[in-house]
Amino acid sequence: MSDGAEPKRSRATHLRELLEAEIASGKLPPGSRLEELALAERFQVSRTPVREALAQLASAGLVETRPRQGAVVATLSVQNIIDRFEVMANLEAQCAELCARRMTAAGHKTLLDQHRLCAEIIESGDTDAYYDANRRFHEVIYAGCGNSYLEEMTRSLRNRVSAYRRIQLRHPGRLRKSWDEHDAIVRAILAGDAETAREATRRHIAIQGDTFTDFMALLRTAQLQVA
Repeated sequence: MSDGAEPKRSRATHLRELLEAEIASGKLPPGSRLEELALAERFQVSRTPVREALAQLASAGLVETRPRQGAVVATLSVQNIIDRFEVMANLEAQCAELCARRMTAAGHKTLLDQHRLCAEIIESGDTDAYYDANRRFHEVIYAGCGNSYLEEMTRSLRNRVSAYRRIQLRHPGRLRKSWDEHDAIVRAILAGDAETAREATRRHIAIQGDTFTDFMALLRTAQLQVA
């Protein structure tokens, strides 16, 4: 395998995007080992772009290096998770507020279409499918806020907490509750009610009260499954 300077960077960036997507989707949960040789063989590249891709993920906080284990998908402390969800709740709330003021008619249609798709998936009880549709629902709101910098910041942080957001959906009845919360957000955005859109979104994302207790129980179970 011959790697020139520019192709190396291109392959490394492509690999980083692929691994980031797998981390965000939960295919690579927190604590998963990322062995350079195995990844090189899997993606049919040399170890150099793999090493560079892992370095990029580490700089973004998605990967960490552990003694005797090498690179692994980062596992956040409880306090770190709480801190990130707090920021995430406010970033997404800002996106929703701006959507209520700025989202176009085309954006409204896309939001409604995605909202209806989430409702259809709930009937099947497919948590993974709902997670994917839920992610796209939120991305419609990021894109509709009309602020590309806010969209970029929100999407970046979402990728860092996505594995933990997936865990939340495992709680019995959470899919229906999530959709009901989406419904309040959609109604506020379509009505142009910025304040309600902001508060409904903040409550939807934040971990607090009974939600926090349930989340911690699910998190402990998920960590035991990976260990």
